Amino acid sequence: MKIKIHRGANQIGGCITEIESSKGDKILIDFGHNLPEGDEKAYDKYDNSDALREVLQGVSDVYYTHFHGDHIAFEYEIYKAGVTQHIGDLSLTMMKTKKNHMKGADSLKEQATKSLEALEHFKVYKPAKTESVGNISITPYFVSHSVADAYMFLIECDGVTILHTGDFREHGYMGGGLQKNLKVNIVPKHVDVLITEGTMLARGGETVPTEWDLQKEATEIFRKYKNAFVLCSSTDADRIVTMYQATRRQKKNRWFVTDSYQREQIENIKHSLDGIYSAIKCRDIVRFHDDVLPDMLKDGFTMLVRNTATFKKLIAEIVPQIDLQQTVFVYSQFDGYIDKRHSAFMQSTYDFVHSYNWDIRNLHTSGHASQQTLAAVCNLVNPSLAIIPIHKEVDTDFSSLPISPDLKSKIVTQSVNLEKSGGCFASIEIKE
Repeated sequence: MKIKIHRGANQIGGCITEIESSKGDKILIDFGHNLPEGDEKAYDKYDNSDALREVLQGVSDVYYTHFHGDHIAFEYEIYKAGVTQHIGDLSLTMMKTKKNHMKGADSLKEQATKSLEALEHFKVYKPAKTESVGNISITPYFVSHSVADAYMFLIECDGVTILHTGDFREHGYMGGGLQKNLKVNIVPKHVDVLITEGTMLARGGETVPTEWDLQKEATEIFRKYKNAFVLCSSTDADRIVTMYQATRRQKKNRWFVTDSYQREQIENIKHSLDGIYSAIKCRDIVRFHDDVLPDMLKDGFTMLVRNTATFKKLIAEIVPQIDLQQTVFVYSQFDGYIDKRHSAFMQSTYDFVHSYNWDIRNLHTSGHASQQTLAAVCNLVNPSLAIIPIHKEVDTDFSSLPISPDLKSKIVTQSVNLEKSGGCFASIEIKE
């Protein structure tokens, strides 16, 4: 069987992993865009139809680990090529919600309409339920990430067992089950090849705050400030719970306010996920309208915002009516977007955050595994043949992790052929 890393061995985002059986069955894991470079859309060679057609040659199915844009972005082109696409149930619902709202913008209407056409033909996989594509079997398992409904895949083919982690972490609300899940469902399968993200390799051994840490800090911030504008992802279930719970811990009548899009996504999450997410009471979440503004001004509020023209106009109407000394802007996204020294710096986001003379608090944690978690997963899974790091920066070294010398010797960063005892072969091709 063959494993081909089309993209991702030397960059974060845009990963494409191909699995091909000895009988010619061929699937892809993820197919997203390169991450944007600041305010500009990054160059992506797969925006070219010839390049796209080449990578899809012989592929029957694409399985997506989750719906971040660097993991799924070519769904319409892939659909038109006759390839079947698979994603989690909640992911599909949230994507449809997003695209339906995008249709409201003239500049995005055509793109959103095409995407919705493709989404209508998606197939939904179920957690822990095995599916087969020819001689390849795929079993998804839920993982915690900075988006609702993310999965790792256990793949079995031609006597070789592969674990593709996708993006994952241990410090989210649902992350505590990661190692238990691996011990119960993955380790007994005796994994041969571990394909794992390595996003946080460049961050050194820094301590990564948990969502519980953020919730505690947000509670203190909201206690100090009567009003809070919060910029966070509208599809990050954990972060929404963090801000919601921190608000609920204030005086009883403080308002938690969203727009219609955010409210709909929260309802999607609430109706599909159990555990910590069941604490969300949708009746406590108010979609903004003019009639509620007097009560917000009187009682105080936490408002989730987005960097859009609509929100800029709305905030401009609210600001003259509030005391900025009692107002905080909580920035809860990747800090590189507002760091002028970082390659991901976005001037538009920086300007939005600094629109007014309010206090600004950075309150964020990564959606990706810390170095300690990456090492723990490698040691626990203990693959017999190879560790293939993807979704990592080009100058980071996976062998810097505290893993055994035997595991370090199995790290694969260039093409190689491997043989498993019993005569099973795995060919690994790293294209970058």
